[in-house]
Amino acid sequence: MKRVITISVIVVVLIVLTAIKLKSNKKAVEEKLYIRDSTEAILVATTSPDLHSFEKSLSFLGVFDALHQNNVASDGSGKLIKLFVEEGDIVKAGQTIAKLDDEMVLLQIQNVQLNIEQLKNDNARFSALKKENVVSNTEAEKVELGLKSAEVQLKQLQKQLRSTSIVAPFSGVVSKKLVDLGSMVMPGTPIIELTDVSSLKLTVSVPERDVLKFSKGQKVVAKADVYGDRDFNGTITNIAVQADASHNFKVQSTVLNSNENKLMAGMYGSVSLNNSKSTTALSVPRKALIGSSKSPKVYVVRGGKARLVSFNAGTSDGEFIEVVSGLTANDKVVVKGQVNLQDNSNVKIAK
Repeated sequence: MKRVITISVIVVVLIVLTAIKLKSNKKAVEEKLYIRDSTEAILVATTSPDLHSFEKSLSFLGVFDALHQNNVASDGSGKLIKLFVEEGDIVKAGQTIAKLDDEMVLLQIQNVQLNIEQLKNDNARFSALKKENVVSNTEAEKVELGLKSAEVQLKQLQKQLRSTSIVAPFSGVVSKKLVDLGSMVMPGTPIIELTDVSSLKLTVSVPERDVLKFSKGQKVVAKADVYGDRDFNGTITNIAVQADASHNFKVQSTVLNSNENKLMAGMYGSVSLNNSKSTTALSVPRKALIGSSKSPKVYVVRGGKARLVSFNAGTSDGEFIEVVSGLTANDKVVVKGQVNLQDNSNVKIAK
């Protein structure tokens, strides 16, 4: 009995000692771990929007989009028995990408073809009998109409058979596979998402004062941010007939892709245009930009706090971005230290 009590006491003591050790270790880790005080002011450098001269070559910011991107859907219904493509595959226009079960349609076609052969024989016989006045015109016409009806039914079944083969409407890359083998599909069921990037659309926002410098069919030079100064040839394909709330017009150009430096949908880009004279406008350094050039934002210091502010951008020359609206010359825009910021963070401006 005494032995059992002794063992129990030892176990309890070990448990207590283990708990004390774990608590001590936790405290030591917490002392070493640095957790930034969210109320602590973050040191930043700022500048104010100022007038900047954009020289003869103007640049307008945008994002590359695929020339064509659509879900390829089934025209027929049935069980998907073959899928010839995987995500990332390159397909050509007219290439078969999937196949539905067509066994029942083929059997129906065989049955109608046999019926047509019989009706052709009947029609030939009734035509001969009609000439001899053995049968009435009505009886001969019924056989003739029956033959024409069967031929129409055959054409319908042949179209239904073609619908069991799903083909690519244009050349492109399979960006998504939307069904699996064995799926039951109906007319309109999407099979794959097909993306064509042989050429891309680059849509930029152009201020009112510059929109008349563009014309449909005009040749332009496009650039992609990831490729630096590499030029891509483009052609203006559409100019919006109505401006947005900031008096910017959407100008769309089609840019031929390159085999050496492949453009991808979603990349940031710009369209360059030679101008007859320089333009001076309120601008901010491009390094202050937060997020994409399509929806530009900057941190502005107001009342000791960093506020994330959207603004409408215009011309860009790679170093500066024109401010069309959303910022004023009195704003303090953060140009250094914004990587540590969140909206409403406390900040301290470096002297």
